[in-house]
Amino acid sequence: MKLIHIVLFLFFLVILPSSNQLFAQNEIFKIVLDAGHGGDDPGNTGNGYKEKDIALKIVLKVGQLLENYKDIELIYTRKTDVFIPLHKRAQIANDAKADLFVSVHCNAHSSSAYGAETFVLGLHRNKDNLEIAMKENSVIKLEEDYKVKYDGFNPESPESYIIFSLMQEEFLDQSILVANYVQKQFTGVLNRKNRKVKQAGFLVLRETYMPSILVETGFLTNKAEGRFLNSKTGQTKMAEAIVDGLINYKNIINLESLDDQIAGMQVEANDLTENKQDFTFKVQLAASSKKIETKPYNFKGLDLISRLKVGNIYKYFYGEAKNYLDAKSLKDKAESKSFKGAFIVAFNKSGQMVSIQEALK
Repeated sequence: MKLIHIVLFLFFLVILPSSNQLFAQNEIFKIVLDAGHGGDDPGNTGNGYKEKDIALKIVLKVGQLLENYKDIELIYTRKTDVFIPLHKRAQIANDAKADLFVSVHCNAHSSSAYGAETFVLGLHRNKDNLEIAMKENSVIKLEEDYKVKYDGFNPESPESYIIFSLMQEEFLDQSILVANYVQKQFTGVLNRKNRKVKQAGFLVLRETYMPSILVETGFLTNKAEGRFLNSKTGQTKMAEAIVDGLINYKNIINLESLDDQIAGMQVEANDLTENKQDFTFKVQLAASSKKIETKPYNFKGLDLISRLKVGNIYKYFYGEAKNYLDAKSLKDKAESKSFKGAFIVAFNKSGQMVSIQEALK
């Protein structure tokens, strides 16, 4: 076996031995767990089940599992059967300066629909997504003066949802990333029907200032899926899937925790950060629906700005590096210019974005 292969094996054996060891090296990571509905708001009651009860049981199980990670701090919007207004759920997360907001729900439909799906905030792409958002948002009618609290928002008016197109753009990429990790656990591990990651106008996500997702664990209106979600086994499996998705996300976004270890290794190991397969690294500064000139004056004096259109979103990147450590230096400079949400991304030789893990390997 070649020396570089041996070093590669030892590198990942030492640095990436387990999720728990990675966590031990990171700073405190705050996660807000939000059980949908509660109190006078039962949520949907498909087949006689109560969404509020099932969502709470899953959330409490998620919290119990995450308590095993000493560097994760948990904040709950509710731990009992009480009603919490949607805007207060976001306020709880913002006041805690959380790193991630996760809202758990159960779905319903007049058909025999089934499967799990994970949402991020955005403009609904089809009628079904809009209907789901409308159902979840209708709870605000239980609140006094809801039109004042939510700036005239009408949960039954499609026109009201147009405002979501520009909301939370700063965190869109991270939200999609964590949503994908959770959804992959539902489908790849639990073999639930994949209803994919989607965008819709959920009020509970609108005012959170952090990456945020809303999980629809399945349909209570489907007899088989309703029984599964109402069972202790089903709730445990869904909770484990959510936790594994969150852990995978946290490990990826905290790859910076590896920097000191990489820098301290022998020369052979440091060679692993070189561009062996024509990968390049850039620092993503922002994502927006607006097309902005890539001039330094638009990016607080930073030059070497590039732009990439993905769907209807423009992504803006700073710099270009041949290895991860140099990219980290670029990220540090971006953060010094107040781009606090900047993060490192990787591209292959064809110019396509790839995962950081793939590039490092």
